[in-house]
Parts: sequence; C-alpha cells; structure tokens
Amino acid sequence: MTGQTDDADPLAAVVARGRAESAADALREEGVYDDDRSVRPFGEDAVALPVTAPPEETAVREVVRQAAEPRLRNLDDHLRERGWTAEERERAPSSWAVIGTVVLVETGDAPRPEEVGEALLDLHANADTVLARHGIDGQQREPDVAVIAGAGDTETIHTEHGTRYALDLAEVMFSPGNKAERKRMGEVVAEGDRVFDMFAGVGYFTLPMARAGARVTAAEINPTSFRYLLENAKLNDVHERVDLYRADCRDVAEGVEADRVVMGYYDAHEYLDAALDALVSGGIVHMHEATPESLVYDRPVERLEAAAAERGRAVEILDRRTVKGYSEGVAHVVVDARLE
Repeated sequence: MTGQTDDADPLAAVVARGRAESAADALREEGVYDDDRSVRPFGEDAVALPVTAPPEETAVREVVRQAAEPRLRNLDDHLRERGWTAEERERAPSSWAVIGTVVLVETGDAPRPEEVGEALLDLHANADTVLARHGIDGQQREPDVAVIAGAGDTETIHTEHGTRYALDLAEVMFSPGNKAERKRMGEVVAEGDRVFDMFAGVGYFTLPMARAGARVTAAEINPTSFRYLLENAKLNDVHERVDLYRADCRDVAEGVEADRVVMGYYDAHEYLDAALDALVSGGIVHMHEATPESLVYDRPVERLEAAAAERGRAVEILDRRTVKGYSEGVAHVVVDARLE
C-alpha cells in the first residue's frame, strides 16, 4: 500500500490482478463494492478493489485501508482529462471487454488510438495490455489484433462464472459477447450427458459443460487453440471427463454417440451431416449461425429441418435466441432442436 493512511481511510479488498473483474462482480452482488472510488494497483500482481465493508462471501487476499481516490467513472472522463474535445470523444469506442488482464477494443475511427488505450488502462487498473481488434480470419478463427497500449503481454487467464480460460488473445479467438451462452451451456447439461463439441476452441463450451458433470468429446483443428484446450482441461480439473482431438470435427464424428452436439461456429450448417450422424435419437443439437436479420430465425431452422428430413428424422425446435450482433444487419443466433 502506498501513501499515508489512517483508521478513517476507506477499505479496499486485495485480489490477484487476473481475477479483478470477476471479484468486482462478486463484490457488487454482495453489496459491498464502492463504485465511487478507483481500483488501484497493489504490489506487482494484485489490485485493491474499493469496498464499503469487509466482504463475507467473496474470497480476497486481505482487506486494507487506502487513502480515498475519487474515481473517473468512464472512458469519457479519462479522455476529457487528456484534453479530448467533445467531438473527438464522440468518436471514441463505446464498448470494450476486459479478458483477464487484457482489454479488447474496436477503436473504429477514434483519433489517437494509443491515447484510447492508455485511458482504458487507467480505467481498468487490473489490466496491463490493450489490444485493438479488427476481426477474425479464416476457418481456424485467428484474431487480427494489434497492441495499442501497455506491456504487450497478450497471454492471460480469464475467469468467468467459475470457469478459468488460459489463452493468448493475439493467437486465439475469445468472444466476450458469448458470455451468457457459455454460462447457459454449463446449466443445460446433466450429470453424465455425452456431449460432442465440434468447434471447441480453447474450451468455450467444453469447460463449463464438463465442470457440470458432462462427458465431452471435443474437436479443435487450430493447433494453438488446441494447446490451450489441453491446458484448460487441467486448469479446471476436468481432464478426466473430456476426450480431446486436434482434428477436423467430421473425422471425429464417425466414432461418437452424443446426447448433445454443440456447433459453436458461424457456418455450422455446413457440418450438419456430421452432427446428426453423431447425435443419438432423442438428442439435442445446439446450432450457431450468423444470420441476416431479415432471416432470423427462419434460415437456421429451415437448414436444420432440411438436414433432418434427408435422414428421415423428426425435429422439434426447442429454443431460438440471439446471442449478439455479429455485424451490421447480421445477428449471431442459436437454435436448439431435439431429433428423434
């Protein structure tokens, strides 16, 4: 702790830098997080989160007292402090995501992106690197990013609903907008369910489902993503409940019998033949798609029904939902269906 403090100074809860975002969420749920003060660095690997009382439900390293430091509440405040005009601030990004110790942001046409990055580091004391992201390339879903501020360390561990994801954000994809869907997949499976995750990545859906007790067969073709998938299975202590293959999911499907098939890929419909071959009668498929808004949800449903009809299988649509916007006029949707 730096600076002079006394017994009148407010409280702060010390946590590891990599879990600052999840700890702050937990402290808010507990009702003790102080949004009027700044998060501050604490030593080399921790941050001090402002609290109004010692937390009783959230695990922290220690509770300390710190001299009060009023919080600049948002990016607009930080950019104003840097002398940005109102017109310039209107061009600044309106959203971003903190993944572990890395901030992901689309800078668009904002002037001086490096200053945006520095402001985001001031706003998120737990982060040490800011990446400008420009999209995802190719079948292996490789991110197009550039470091615009901070240490440039793009490897991190991100914690989400109790699941830990180790990854390098300069090498593999991680979509912040899929957070609710990852949580949901950990809730819909039952103990002992046999799951086939056809596009596993670093374990986006595999890990929460395996943590919930499912037995998961996961395929991933990208070698870097697969390396993190292996690491994350051990990190989350589910390595005994997962069978992992660095291979094309079509090749893996030939030997799989699954109660659920997860198709977390925007062009998943191209793999419906393999998915339905692996899905047992009465099983459920979760098919993702990037769909023009004018075709939501008709197109993915029609594709599922056509694939089922080709195999003489009855299909029942269980749920349809929009996960997030994919691009202008295009939505990321998921259709859940049971096939007999």
